[in-house]
Amino acid sequence: MSQNGKLKSIELLRKCLNSTLLGKEDVVELVIACLLSKGHLLFDDLPGLGKTTLAKALATTVGGRFSRVQCTPDLLPSDITGFNILNQKTREFEFRPGPVFGDVLLADEINRATPRTQSALFEAMAERQVTIDGIAHPLSSTFMVIATQNPVESHGAYPLPEAQLDRFAMKLQIGYPNRGSELEMLQKNIGTGSQGYQAVERVFESGELEKLQEDVASVAVELPVREYLVDLARATREHRSVTLGLSPRGLITWQRVAQAWAFIDQRDYVIPDDVQAVAKPVLEVRFGGSVDNVEKVVHEIIESVAVPTGR
Repeated sequence: MSQNGKLKSIELLRKCLNSTLLGKEDVVELVIACLLSKGHLLFDDLPGLGKTTLAKALATTVGGRFSRVQCTPDLLPSDITGFNILNQKTREFEFRPGPVFGDVLLADEINRATPRTQSALFEAMAERQVTIDGIAHPLSSTFMVIATQNPVESHGAYPLPEAQLDRFAMKLQIGYPNRGSELEMLQKNIGTGSQGYQAVERVFESGELEKLQEDVASVAVELPVREYLVDLARATREHRSVTLGLSPRGLITWQRVAQAWAFIDQRDYVIPDDVQAVAKPVLEVRFGGSVDNVEKVVHEIIESVAVPTGR
């Protein structure tokens, strides 16, 4: 794919997602950055704001298979990963793949599942494979988890441990749409019976998304910017309001998302502005619930570190 072709594909992806999630251009940009950085995404928001619709649209546009798991306390790990079953005719065990073998997996209300079931996603998110009965099964190279949790209802919920939160690239909130977007939403759904889902077109052909993700990984991060990232990470560990500072794994994720942000901005190198632009969603998922005012704390952390003048 040529450079112009890549830019057109990203613009078309942006257009499709914005037509699905009306009035939330800032959220869509971060979703695209998460996708291109090969990250996983956690939505911490109220029901009915378009999280499932967005996940389905994303799967369609990238040419992948969408799968969904409704997390409940009785959900078993094998309900996510799959299991071996005895074929009565051949008398041999056959593997039945679970929903984790899709390209975009929506784990709806992930904090309703038990810790044992939540941990079934650990290996899948970190290594893009699952091991069942001692046999490793590879997942899609572009496999992405989009998980949701309801921040209001805590009854019967199992908060995600820090180790699993660190597997997500970022945490986002969609929030309510503005009045104009809601009017447009109602107009689009007259006579459709689709309950909010609008069909979108496929943007990427086979292998194109993977190639884009490789290009993102090649975006240059010069020494001054790397030093800036390290100093910011150390500042999170020293901030009075932060219980657990950024881990080395989280630091690598922050760099990767900043590379994606630079790529979206049509640059082949990262600048400090890219690091700052994605700081809140990247850090928020790692702060867990220990920080009351994430935006204020992130601002203080950024303000405490000198911005490099070079690339």
